[in-house]
Amino acid sequence: MRLTGKISLITGAAGGIGRAAALCFAAEGAIVIASDINTAGCDETLALLELAGGSGMSVRADMMHEEEICELYGRILERYGKIDIVVNIAGGDCEPAADATGIDYLKMSANLDLNLKSCIISCREAARMMKSQGSGRIVNMSSLVYRGSPNQFSYSAAKGGIYAFTRSLAMSLGQYGITVNALAPALVEVPAFVAALGPERWEMLKRECAMRYPLGRVATPDDVARCALFLASDDAAFITGQIIEISGGARL
Repeated sequence: MRLTGKISLITGAAGGIGRAAALCFAAEGAIVIASDINTAGCDETLALLELAGGSGMSVRADMMHEEEICELYGRILERYGKIDIVVNIAGGDCEPAADATGIDYLKMSANLDLNLKSCIISCREAARMMKSQGSGRIVNMSSLVYRGSPNQFSYSAAKGGIYAFTRSLAMSLGQYGITVNALAPALVEVPAFVAALGPERWEMLKRECAMRYPLGRVATPDDVARCALFLASDDAAFITGQIIEISGGARL
């Protein structure tokens, strides 16, 4: 197993991608700290990975608040004494389908707080622990819209910021044996998104995207989780500062 005994933090662990990553990492031997603002969902993720033979703990944390991020890392340090892998998945679009002339200040701020600032602070806390260890793996969640989007302005800006920040952090932390990379998925079939759109609108969007993607389908949470696993493992020991598009060939 590729992650035997590795202390791994997965944020957004109650969501589709976060849960898939937690289960995937646990299956490879990692000790998983599953964190999310959704306590019940996070506990369910922990229960599922324990049922499959994994181990770890569930910690509620609102990633939009610096003090809660710091408390999360404090609990990890107190219980395990180190952190080997951090996968920053927590996020979401607080201003979807916006018009360029109607960008809302509060929704824009929420997008930056939830997607970009939370990632930066989480990485800061991870770096403080990993530097003293002389090793570590950080995987951040960007999105294919880091390239730009005609109606996701602040979300695209946040995800583009994650790419720039990931590259900067990789430059800074490489000397300490720490790799930093990012994932950029296209459309992923996650329960929350399907529920938000409704079955009919989701199926329409899914078919439309599948027709445009060379592989002819949208991504699953497992597609993203397996890529995160690769970047977190020693298989990717000489890869850093990269953004990997999990897109089925979209936007080639």
